Amino acid sequence: MRSGAFALSLLATPLNVDVLGALQEEPRNLSELRRAAGTPPPTTMRKHLRTLTDVGAVRRHQEPGFPGTASFELGPSGADLLELGQLLEDWLGASPEGPLALGGSAAKGALKALIEGWNSRIVRAIAARPLCLTDLNQLISTLNYPSLERRLSALRFTGLVEACSNGGRSTPYGPGPWLRRAGGVLMAAAHWERRYAAAAIAGERFDFETAFLLGLPDVSLSPEADGRCRLGVELRNASGERTWAGVQVEVESGEIASCLPHPEGEVEASASGNSGAWVCALKEGHPDQLDFSGDRQLAVEIVDGLHRGFFRVRQAI
Repeated sequence: MRSGAFALSLLATPLNVDVLGALQEEPRNLSELRRAAGTPPPTTMRKHLRTLTDVGAVRRHQEPGFPGTASFELGPSGADLLELGQLLEDWLGASPEGPLALGGSAAKGALKALIEGWNSRIVRAIAARPLCLTDLNQLISTLNYPSLERRLSALRFTGLVEACSNGGRSTPYGPGPWLRRAGGVLMAAAHWERRYAAAAIAGERFDFETAFLLGLPDVSLSPEADGRCRLGVELRNASGERTWAGVQVEVESGEIASCLPHPEGEVEASASGNSGAWVCALKEGHPDQLDFSGDRQLAVEIVDGLHRGFFRVRQAI
């Protein structure tokens, strides 16, 4: 599972959202929690509570004595997961088909398409450049042609990808505006997993780079902006060694001329930090935790452009 997909799959399940929302109000025993969550079957309730407890989103307390009543409260990761859910709701509200309600059938379909496109690396591939189905089949060896076609069709149906005319016989597809705005949610979801569900993370370097690749083409800059800028995310591998993910952006007269998925090379400006610093900068618009070097004005303008592009719905509320 790609970095960020696990957190989104938790929020794509309405019962998880109902449980977290109920516990946000106050701790509850199992009977109270079931009623607040719509009275799901006991086995279903226990299964979802176990998943939420395993990642610390819910805390379970067993009262002394026999049989002993169990009570539940919201854990720290649960509060942060609800905040991520708010970002997800804002993004669903920007659907090209009109606002979608988290937990509704249309929202579940869109989230399923996004998660499957993310896990299969289709989103990663087309974030770099528009590709046709044959191209994707050559790049992605983990899925057969029909499976790729099904996932690409779901992304098209939900308005996440769109056809790009090239005058050839095959139709390439690239990210639509709605998918580009998903980059901020995906990065925030990946950061939540780094903090609370590290075991769910796979291939996170490429996932952070993909978030940048999705958002940068929509960044609006001043006409005076010019130069090459590196955006770097500091990561730690399983051994605790520092690694880097990121992109190199070239700006010409206020326009994004190119964006390459690697942070190496000579640049005039850079912005770097860990995943938490980047989420704070892009979600809240506070880049103070990032390290800037070189042409600070250029780097800050790019970071601010990503913030406005990813979370402009949230700003308007």
